[in-house]
Amino acid sequence: MKTTSALIERRYKLTVAYDGTAYGGWQRQSNQASVQELIEGALAKLVGQPVSLHGSGRTDAGVHARAQVASVALTTSHPPLTILRALNANLPADVRVTGVRGVAEKFHARFSATGKEYRYQIDTGIVADPFLRRYAWHHPRPLDVRAMRRAAKLIVGRHDFSALSANPMREIDTPVRHVTKLTITQRGNLLTVTARADGFLYKMVRSIVGALVKVGEGRMTVEELRAVMAGKKRTALVETAPAHGLFLWRVFY
Repeated sequence: MKTTSALIERRYKLTVAYDGTAYGGWQRQSNQASVQELIEGALAKLVGQPVSLHGSGRTDAGVHARAQVASVALTTSHPPLTILRALNANLPADVRVTGVRGVAEKFHARFSATGKEYRYQIDTGIVADPFLRRYAWHHPRPLDVRAMRRAAKLIVGRHDFSALSANPMREIDTPVRHVTKLTITQRGNLLTVTARADGFLYKMVRSIVGALVKVGEGRMTVEELRAVMAGKKRTALVETAPAHGLFLWRVFY
């Protein structure tokens, strides 16, 4: 007689890539389509019951991800490869699950993470590259990349990032984060800002990029940026870069 594998609840780690253009962000919400909602729907279809998915963190409307991480408990006998194929068969082309693997019961995509890396792209060409319009901030005015790199060195380290975020204090335990890497690379007209830290506050990367660009334009000096950070308060001096240039690049565990 043919037997079937027992259905046991197991925890899985999902790696997800998505173009955030059409979505209101990662997190499920009532008035806009979200990436989380889409994947939860595809998982529910696979296992035949509602599923709760936990992401490593939120990405805002229009922000992309190369390797978002999510964790989920599933009651299924399907192997990871079957889950992977089934998910992608039921997701739109701008959302792809690139990896599925079983993990320990204590693994949590958010709380087990030790750090994240984001990358932000800036198209500095006089004429916008039409193939980057969804994935880079077009900034045709000249930028002093050397000055931006000097400013980046100021941001690296453990600091209170209240001035470079948009977090209401009631929503976070502490505004202190440790930025371990902040680099600016240039390839032709494309500037890429890479930021790595033990965690990021709401709109922190986009605020950092906005500040660096303002320094590059000559509208803010490195010393003025130092004073802004020391003030530990968000002011109109800090501008937020557009969402569509930002990618969640990697989550560390």
